[in-house]
Amino acid sequence: MPSPLIETWKQRKPKTEAENLEIIKRLKRKQGKQLDVLADEVHDDVFKKIDCLECAGCCTGIPPIVTRADVTRIAKDFGMRPADFQDKYLMVDEDGDTVMKTTPCPFLESDNKCLIYDIRPRACRQYPHTNYLDFSKNMRLHAPNANICPAVFHILREIERRLDK
Repeated sequence: MPSPLIETWKQRKPKTEAENLEIIKRLKRKQGKQLDVLADEVHDDVFKKIDCLECAGCCTGIPPIVTRADVTRIAKDFGMRPADFQDKYLMVDEDGDTVMKTTPCPFLESDNKCLIYDIRPRACRQYPHTNYLDFSKNMRLHAPNANICPAVFHILREIERRLDK
């Protein structure tokens, strides 16, 4: 049974796109070190209550950016030439970023585990960009990510709640 936080997100998600944008607008006024420290704390608190394997929204909803270093590392592990890995799994999107060709990710298994977890792309390791004191730097990502990731949805609301105290 999914966690209550995931269930709340699923129920509220269709109605919250504008709400997410408003929260980000308010948080942008408070950008900086203090917000990043708070976001780290909230990130840790929320992820104690959410198991990503119950959701996998990131793996089914957005293709990650794959860097040259990612390609080299993953191809080597697969025993492939980087060019062959790139041809088989990657494409250049409309923004000029190299991303996975397919969504869901071709490395997502039926139990929502990642076949290449230990060598996954940097973008996957950093997702959802709400910790490591990077929250303020990634403001443009949080509203759309809140529609893909229940943790981001709850992180935004909890940050705002704590700031309003």
